[in-house]
Amino acid sequence: MSTDLNRCDATELAELIRTRKASSVEVVQAHLDRIEAADPRINAVVTLADGALDAARAADEAVAAGAEIGPLHGVPFTVKDSFDTAGVPTQRGSPIFAGRVPDTDATSVARMRRAGAILLAKTNLPEFAYWIESDNLLTGRTNNPWNLDRSAGGSSGGESAAIAAGMSPLGLASDLSISVRGPAADTGIAALKPTRGRIPMTGVWPREPRRDWHVGPMARTVRDLSLAYSLLDGPDGADGLATVPRGFDAGLGASPDRPIRLGWLVDSGLGPVDAEVAATVQAAAETLRGAGIRVESVTIPALERDNPLELFTRQHVMEMKPVMREVTAGHEDQMFTYSKTMMATPDTTVRDYVQAEQGVERLRDGFTGYFQRYDALLLPVTTIPAHAHGLEQFTLDGRTVDAFHVMSTTVPFNLTGLPALAMRFGTSSDGLPIGVQLVAGWHAESTILHLAALLESLSPVRDQHPAL
Repeated sequence: MSTDLNRCDATELAELIRTRKASSVEVVQAHLDRIEAADPRINAVVTLADGALDAARAADEAVAAGAEIGPLHGVPFTVKDSFDTAGVPTQRGSPIFAGRVPDTDATSVARMRRAGAILLAKTNLPEFAYWIESDNLLTGRTNNPWNLDRSAGGSSGGESAAIAAGMSPLGLASDLSISVRGPAADTGIAALKPTRGRIPMTGVWPREPRRDWHVGPMARTVRDLSLAYSLLDGPDGADGLATVPRGFDAGLGASPDRPIRLGWLVDSGLGPVDAEVAATVQAAAETLRGAGIRVESVTIPALERDNPLELFTRQHVMEMKPVMREVTAGHEDQMFTYSKTMMATPDTTVRDYVQAEQGVERLRDGFTGYFQRYDALLLPVTTIPAHAHGLEQFTLDGRTVDAFHVMSTTVPFNLTGLPALAMRFGTSSDGLPIGVQLVAGWHAESTILHLAALLESLSPVRDQHPAL
C-alpha cells in the first residue's frame, strides 16, 4: 500500500481518503517513509513540518464524523523554502536566514490548508531562489532522482525532485524566469506558471523584480495542476498585482466549441536547442494534430527582434541588486557563489534599463498579435535536458553558450506575464526526461490545461517514474 500511495496523485489520494479506502495517516506516513528512504541521496527536503501526523489523525476523525471536508482533505503537500509557513522554518536557502520562523502562512499556503491539505515539508532551492540549480551553503545541493549526477533544476529543484521521487504528491513553488517549469522538465513532472498575479505572491520572498515573479503548483499529473490552480487563484487584498476576480478565465475551457489553433516552434530567435528536445516538441505537435488540433509551425518576429534573455538580464540586475545588497550587508562571508556572481555583474545603466523595458513592451505587443491568430503555443521548456551539476556553459550546434541559455525558452513568459505549463513528453538517449511547454494568452489557463490533459493522455512516457 505504501508504494502505491507514493505513486497516486493528489486527486486520487483525496478520493481514497474521502471514501475511507485509505486513511490520511496512512498517506502521510507513506510519504514520510519515502522521505526517510530516498531523501538522503536526493536532498530535496530541508525541513519536516511538525504535526503532520497529528493533522492526519484529525483529518481521519473528520471523515469518520461525516464532517464537511475540502477537496484536498488529508492530502500532504510540500512547499518551496521561500514561502512563509507559520511555525515552520523558512530559511530561503541562506545562512543569513537560518532558523527564521514566520508567524503567518503565505497566502498560497493558507489556501492549500483551507482546502484540507496537510503541510508535510519544506523543499530546497538556490540561495534566495536565484539560480538554475538548487544549491546553497545552508542546506546543500539537490540531486535529480533520475540521475544523481544531474541537477534537478532551479530555483524549485527541491520541490520538483521531491514530487518526482514520490516524497510528495503536490507542491507550491515560485517562478521568476524558469523556476517551476525548468525543474519540472528536468525531473519529469508537470508545473503551471499562471498569468502574472493570478496567485498572490503575499508571503513569498523575494519579490523583485516583482512583476516577473509568479506562484504556481507542481505535481505529477495535469489534473492535479488544475485542481491546485482552482484553489489558489484570486486576489487576497494584499498583493497589488493580484486583481483579477477568482475563477475568471479567458480560455477555451475543457470543451471548446471550435478546433483549437496551435502554433509550435523550436527556435524563432530563442537560440540553439538540443536535437532531442526539438524532436520531442515536434512529436508533441504531431500528436496533437492527430488528436484534431489545428497545428502549424510558426515564427514569432517579436522574439527575433528583442532577445528576451538579454532584456531580462538588464532588468533583473537593476532591480535585484539593491535588495541583495540590503540583505547581505555585514554577511558577505555567508553568500554563496551565485549571489556573489550577481553582485559582481556591472550595474545596468538607466539608458539600458529603459530600453529593456521598451523591449518587453514590444514582446507583449508581438504576443498580443500572435494570440489573435492562435489559441496556444508549443515550444521547448528548456534548451537541454537536465544538466550536470555546476553548469557554467555548454555547446549546442557548435555554439558555446552560458548557463543562462537553458532558460531562453521560459523567460519570455515571465517578462510578458503569459501563462505557461511544462510537462514531460519524451526521454533523452541517456534516460532523462524531456519536457514540452504550452503557452496561452493572458488569463487563458483553461486552454493550456485542456491541451496538456489531452497530450498527457496520449503521452509515450505516461506513468514512468525514476527507479531510485
